[in-house]
Amino acid sequence: MAKEHKRTEEGVTVKKSGNFSEWYIQVLQKAEMMDYTKVSGAIVIRPSAYFIWEKIQEYINERIKRLGVKNAYFPLLIPESLLKKEEKHIAGFNPEVAWVTHAGNTKLSERLAIRPTSETIMYDSYKKWIRSYRDLPLKINQWNNVVRWEFKHPVPFLRTREFLWQEGHSAFATGSEAKKEVSHILDIYASVFEDLLAVPVLKGRKSEKEKFAGAEYTLSVEAFLPNEKAAQGATSHNLGQNFSKAFDIIFLDEKGQKKHVWQTSWGLSTRSIGIMTATHGDDRGLVLPPKVAPIQAVVVPIIFEKNKKEILKKASEIKNKLKGFRVDVDERDYSPGWKFHEWELKGVPIRLELGPKDLKKKQVVLVRRDTGKKEIVKISALNRKVKSVLEDIQKSLYKKAKKFLKEHISQAESIDEAKNLIGKGKIVKANWCGSESCEEEIKFKTGGAKTINISERGKPRQGCFNCKKPANSVAYIAKSY
Repeated sequence: MAKEHKRTEEGVTVKKSGNFSEWYIQVLQKAEMMDYTKVSGAIVIRPSAYFIWEKIQEYINERIKRLGVKNAYFPLLIPESLLKKEEKHIAGFNPEVAWVTHAGNTKLSERLAIRPTSETIMYDSYKKWIRSYRDLPLKINQWNNVVRWEFKHPVPFLRTREFLWQEGHSAFATGSEAKKEVSHILDIYASVFEDLLAVPVLKGRKSEKEKFAGAEYTLSVEAFLPNEKAAQGATSHNLGQNFSKAFDIIFLDEKGQKKHVWQTSWGLSTRSIGIMTATHGDDRGLVLPPKVAPIQAVVVPIIFEKNKKEILKKASEIKNKLKGFRVDVDERDYSPGWKFHEWELKGVPIRLELGPKDLKKKQVVLVRRDTGKKEIVKISALNRKVKSVLEDIQKSLYKKAKKFLKEHISQAESIDEAKNLIGKGKIVKANWCGSESCEEEIKFKTGGAKTINISERGKPRQGCFNCKKPANSVAYIAKSY
């Protein structure tokens, strides 16, 4: 990605279509969403971006609590002996684990992993807490940070070495209960992206190669960004009994027989903020969906000395009138043009301009951030108008992104066709055999594309597009983060 930028007052200096990587970094920094630190891959999430994360937290908490999920917190440091209990799990994460080896100058008797994910530390407690079927289901979620020491070049929000997320971990008496929850959680994640962030996603199952280490299977939601790369949005894993057998999580059923629990784990991270930024932003900066915008409407008074008090008073009245919306009044001593530019850069959905002529006519000029459209609105009708425009912006952003996604999915019947389409920045939809060796071959032949997930709706009608063996699935294939 692009180099770090120093804070300046100028706006975005490159076009999104011309240099996406540079554009993305500039937007995040100049819109004050994040900043760099001295540790590569560890960013500061600034208040504007953290507000969006809080909205995501509220949205997810409300829905998972309806399912009986409770929030808790487990330690950051995980003993190596625990992490090694599930062999496939540690094999999948070992290259990314950061270790604590010393306390001061004293070497620890056992290395401590800085949490890459919490299955092992949580399940050590689960085995103590679960004794009988009466203790089930056990559904716990935690909001925390994790560290995964990626060797690839870090990208703010999209690929960072430390990030925030939620991770839910449930234990059930039956496999059917676990299977049901995995799908239900995926639906919640899809709605986070589509209803809250206005980002369309592809729902499906990960391949055997791409699934979570130690899981029976993994479901995911995948977004497709304007730089023609896919980005995994969230995952929901059916762990089966793999971890319960490794950690001896046993319960007595109603007949008094010992059984291993069936488990799920699921997570969504601050990567979602990067996906949202990349999807909706334009050459002027951020474009925020109203549902997550820290400021939904900003009142910009156009001030002259002779009527300064009168205009500021009316601007304050307008803010108070717009109860139920997140509104700010920009009273700073800058030119109107400078203010307009800054609020556009920060992606505020609606700008309300109030000048001397507007004051006399009891009106404002309403400007939409997504389209730039201006219209005059009577102050008496402002509440109703702001509500309808915010709703329309939310829908319009999703509709535009959905159109982009649909236009970038193409069917391929052969590997040569797939290679050509991927070279043109498309997601390939193709009949596939599902084998790992075939998947490696596809990645090699296409110059790095991989299966992002497998459609749970589509049924193959012909042989595998690559190896021509019998197909058992319809896969989405693209280059990705």
